[in-house]
Amino acid sequence: MGTAEATLRMDSMEVKDEWQDEDFPRPLPEDGDSTCGLTDNRTNDTPVASAKCLPGEGEEERDSSGRLWRTVIIGDQEQRIDMQVIRPYLRVVTHGGYYGEGLNAIIVFSACYLPDSSCDDYSYIMENLFLYVVSSLELLVADDYMIVYLNGATPRRKMPGIGWLKKCYQMIDRKLRKNLKCLIIVHPTWFIRTILAISRPFISVKFLDKIRYVYTLHELSLLIPMEHVQVPECVLQYDDEKIKARLEQEQQNGNVLPPTERLKQTIAEIGGEI
Repeated sequence: MGTAEATLRMDSMEVKDEWQDEDFPRPLPEDGDSTCGLTDNRTNDTPVASAKCLPGEGEEERDSSGRLWRTVIIGDQEQRIDMQVIRPYLRVVTHGGYYGEGLNAIIVFSACYLPDSSCDDYSYIMENLFLYVVSSLELLVADDYMIVYLNGATPRRKMPGIGWLKKCYQMIDRKLRKNLKCLIIVHPTWFIRTILAISRPFISVKFLDKIRYVYTLHELSLLIPMEHVQVPECVLQYDDEKIKARLEQEQQNGNVLPPTERLKQTIAEIGGEI
């Protein structure tokens, strides 16, 4: 779908909190090994630091032990990021291009690239990673923006904890929270919905109203331009498997719709038009 048409769908999209889920309340499959991660070395998966020249890029320096650090300003405070320890995880946040008119950025967060909670120094890695994510948002966002959260193919052990999410939310500048047009969660699961439900006490109602769920990458393409959205290979495979499983279920139930009708139904489910 062309950028112009996707932009129109984005402008007309009704942003609301949807809790219907064909998988609910089935628990997330238990932590099977994902093929996504450090072995996925596709050149298209460009870290945010390479996708756009960041103002703080030149401020990296090595200490006496050879460890690489970056100094950033978050809010009014100077922070130092241990770039050495988070280097394998930089693909977690990428720039996905723009939507609408002007510099309305699409920020893509690929949860499959998060560290495994069983790894050494996990808390220290996550501490530095969230500084990197927040500082990247401040550098990349000039006006309205959206976050596309790719949740598919992420085992539970890689899901960030409530404390990490709360800290990220609280450290994001008020202007950034205000300028966020939409948070699109792709491939939502029972577990991620539970995390968001538990997070309600410290997240504003206005923010919650910006959360939107989509169930396939095709549905995502109906809402935003996808030319520069870099989807990890494991998420593409996950998407294919979900679609295949859904079609098989429809066939078993004798509820197979023609392609056009299925498309209309899908768009209706996500609040779009055709």
